[in-house]
Amino acid sequence: MKNNTNINVEEIRKDFPILKRKVNGQNLIYFDNAATSQTPKVVIDSIVSYYSNYNSNIHRGVHALSQEATDAYEGSRVKFQKHFNAKNSFEIIFTSGTTHSINLVANGFKKILKRDDEIIVSQLEHHSNIVPWQMLCEETGAKIKVIPIDHNGELIFSEFEKLLNAKTKVVFVNHISNALGVINPIKKIITKAHEYNAAVLIDGAQATPHMKIDVSELDVDFYVTSTHKICGPTGVGVLYGKEEWLNKIPPFLGGGEMIDKVTFEKSTYAGLPNKFEAGTPNISGVIASGVAIDYLNGIGLDNINEYEKDLLDYATSKLLEIKDLKIYGVSEEKTAVISFNVGQIHPYDIGSIVDKLGIATRTGHHCAQPIMDYFKIPGTIRISFSFYNTKEEIDIFIKALNKAILMLS
Repeated sequence: MKNNTNINVEEIRKDFPILKRKVNGQNLIYFDNAATSQTPKVVIDSIVSYYSNYNSNIHRGVHALSQEATDAYEGSRVKFQKHFNAKNSFEIIFTSGTTHSINLVANGFKKILKRDDEIIVSQLEHHSNIVPWQMLCEETGAKIKVIPIDHNGELIFSEFEKLLNAKTKVVFVNHISNALGVINPIKKIITKAHEYNAAVLIDGAQATPHMKIDVSELDVDFYVTSTHKICGPTGVGVLYGKEEWLNKIPPFLGGGEMIDKVTFEKSTYAGLPNKFEAGTPNISGVIASGVAIDYLNGIGLDNINEYEKDLLDYATSKLLEIKDLKIYGVSEEKTAVISFNVGQIHPYDIGSIVDKLGIATRTGHHCAQPIMDYFKIPGTIRISFSFYNTKEEIDIFIKALNKAILMLS
């Protein structure tokens, strides 16, 4: 099938060993990229190389292996600094994932928020960007305000403006909804929040795989993501924070590496980024994540975005031909995620049948129950694309979906 973009998908697919496997006797079709992306061989090889050639702890040794590991680890930090256009490499903090990063920031605001201060969250959030802030409010007495969505799955910006006031201290929204694929107007949100001197955290876990992020241009205070969404390994998160905010909030974890001096009377903390990286990190994972971001940049985020938009438009048109199928999240500003249901058929039943045909989808509430409550549904079937997916795979999925509907009707 013709591809009018700059992506050579046939060559790219050769980079991903898992795409050659079969599931239930069928060629694997992987449409669960919003949960985690697949990993190219160059990233896998970098993990093997670390453990085979220079496995050692970082920052603490004068021997050759430690220095090699440290150089590679810190090299990844610089790669992410340049990728996100951060002013300083020490503004990039490595964590275990987006959830860890959000909790790190939320914990830091314990000593900043006072009773009756307000924080604003959107109705589109993943649970990881709701629960830590609820816990924070329980401890501080601060209050959560919620930006509502409309029937298209879009944030109602005028309602956000009404929520802002002198008591607003933090605003946190996702860049792209993991459940709906809707792209939020984060630049407008950041600019408006800063008029009230509120800090802004953007959950970029779903945006980083699809588009280039410039934290300096956005003027965002915190931006978080996970590398398993960008063809890297699990267990690595990236937190960008403005230097002024990272200096202002206290460390989340105590231990080795994050200290300057320790006595039994008092300990003092190291400077950035060490202040937030206690203990031995996921060294091989961080190094591999740097390789992953190199891989994506080699293809080009603009090329990826264009190709995935083509897949999104093609799949949407095919799905809308199916009787009683309803798509949730119909904003014009979307990434390659489609959430839908068919009539009264439970999404889990459809997901189970297409899995038997070798197709990986996601069903349920996608850790975004407030969205499902708004639409008064138990969950959806979600298909999410990456640059290694094809229109041919979408055609096979449509046939499998129609077969499932016939079986369940």
